[in-house]
Amino acid sequence: MNAAPAERLAPREWALLALLAASFAPALLSLAGVWRAVEYQSHGFLVPLVSLWVALRERYAWRRLEARPDARGLAVLAAAALAYLAGIGVGSVSLQGVAFVAAVAGAVLYARGPAWLRQLAFPIAFLLFMVPVPPPWIAPFIVRLQFFVSDASVRILAALGAPITREGNVLVLPGGEQLFVAEACSGVTSVITLAPLAVLLAYLTLRRPAARVALVAGVVPLAMAGNLARVIATVLVARRFGAEVATEGPPHELLGLLTYGVAVALMLGLGAALRRGEAPARSAPA
Repeated sequence: MNAAPAERLAPREWALLALLAASFAPALLSLAGVWRAVEYQSHGFLVPLVSLWVALRERYAWRRLEARPDARGLAVLAAAALAYLAGIGVGSVSLQGVAFVAAVAGAVLYARGPAWLRQLAFPIAFLLFMVPVPPPWIAPFIVRLQFFVSDASVRILAALGAPITREGNVLVLPGGEQLFVAEACSGVTSVITLAPLAVLLAYLTLRRPAARVALVAGVVPLAMAGNLARVIATVLVARRFGAEVATEGPPHELLGLLTYGVAVALMLGLGAALRRGEAPARSAPA
């Protein structure tokens, strides 16, 4: 017998929600600790809010759905519980975060069925952006970005007539002052924080899979271009006013914000261009 369409939670669903909240509260607190401590993970605080907004934004479609509880959700919940325990055992906050997202998916499948899980697939999957990237995975990426930005900056500055030398990811000015290309200047913060924005923008504004992939793939070059401009500007200021002026205080922080703002603006521009490319396909007769 088919259950009637329902937008409100039944008592047993409230009980399941309370059980998940109580069980994963330690994991969520651990995630929040990483978001506070690591600059390029700070967007994690916003991800659940965005995910909830996307889910509620499409709640009009819930009226067409029937709640058909599926016992396969219990298997997903069991797997999530095992992953959660493993994450606690090895001290992996990332694994605990993935287990939480899997538990949310399993709970929806168990309580409401496959149709509801398909409807909520994007907001649930979007929660993965709140899961910190494991440090062993991100560290080599950061090092490569630092060397790339350092090397590219030296080449561009030489072409602009402002030559400097490089020792690893340390830029040496003509007077001997040194500028260290830190993690913040490597582009990793821009890449990791722009990625969820690009995915959200692609989901909300684009229809073709190729256009969506193109927008998300554009995150890396846009982020790298923005941070490369930041490093070059810092070097030019340091050559004129000294390294201390260029790397400390509000001006340096403002430059970082402007760099990120430019990257976001370029991403929005790319999204608008891709939307215009889709316009003929949208206006074509079915």
